[in-house]
Amino acid sequence: EKNVVTMDDGRKLDASVVGSDPRTDLAVLKLVPNAGSQTTFPYVELGDSDKTEVGDWVVAVGNPFGLGGTFTAGILSARGRDIQSGPYDDYLQIDAPINRGSSGGPLFDTTGKVVGINTAIFSPTGGNVGIGFAVPARMAQPILDEIIAKGFVDRGWIGVHIQPVTDAIASALSLNDTRGALVANVAPSSPADAAGIEVGDLISAVDGRRLEDFRDLSKLVGAADAGDEMTLTVMRDGKTLSLTATLGALPGAAEESPSAQPPEAPPRLGLHVVPMTPQSRGEWGVKDGIDGALVAKVAPSSPAARAGLRAGDVIVEANSRAVDGLDALRDVLSKADTKRPVLLLVARGGAQRFVTVDLS
Repeated sequence: EKNVVTMDDGRKLDASVVGSDPRTDLAVLKLVPNAGSQTTFPYVELGDSDKTEVGDWVVAVGNPFGLGGTFTAGILSARGRDIQSGPYDDYLQIDAPINRGSSGGPLFDTTGKVVGINTAIFSPTGGNVGIGFAVPARMAQPILDEIIAKGFVDRGWIGVHIQPVTDAIASALSLNDTRGALVANVAPSSPADAAGIEVGDLISAVDGRRLEDFRDLSKLVGAADAGDEMTLTVMRDGKTLSLTATLGALPGAAEESPSAQPPEAPPRLGLHVVPMTPQSRGEWGVKDGIDGALVAKVAPSSPAARAGLRAGDVIVEANSRAVDGLDALRDVLSKADTKRPVLLLVARGGAQRFVTVDLS
């Protein structure tokens, strides 16, 4: 499929996909100038999103409903939002009106620097309600640099499934607070397994840096490279241990390059699925015996998102047919009647439930 970029003056240029990162919904395109046309183009610069404070004015630019370049203004409402789209959620929340079609547009500060990339909205109605989300420039910059250099993002992998420490868990473990990441699963033969991490361990710090939120572990590991060593401070049975883990490569990273795009369910569902491998099973904490198509990402406001699907779910059946892999899921969806909802049997956290997804 040909990619076409429409310039502000109406010119249309072909573009090639250098690479993408579905986990953060970012991609890099390379323009292919027409014969005899200019080869340089005006551009905007990424700013320092860490210096943008809650309450600062921002301007969002996008293409809502296909109307063309549209500017809206608002303030930065909050930082570090987790919208359950993946393990690396760290969004800026804004109240500048954005709607469908605004995704991918820049979010400017008052100096004209891009401090974010608009990516999602929260909306019970499908329209703007003043709650939008943008990928911070601080997160986007290294990802874009790596895509340009290698065509994909090479993330570290440790092989644990983690969860937050609730007040009840903290009380049961005699902890003073709820900071840190509780290990719920360790993938066999993973870096975590080799380092001696066990189910029930509380990882409280990485390289001496205290984990304020359990998601900090995923962000720190994902920002590192395969082969890097990390010192993990672990609490176990009332004792504090220091364990060293040599990170592996996040399974499937290289396959996200354009030359080897991972299988994807038809886009009308709005989800990315990946093969069930020992690595992906360990990454998402899928128990042995549960087989199917593993959901790696759900597009915001998509039919799948409206049905309540989320990353880490396993699609076991589709329209009463067992899903033993990606091909089976694609086959069922390709034959589905768009006038009727698709019935999915979804496994999540050791339990299964039926979910209907409206394709109309």
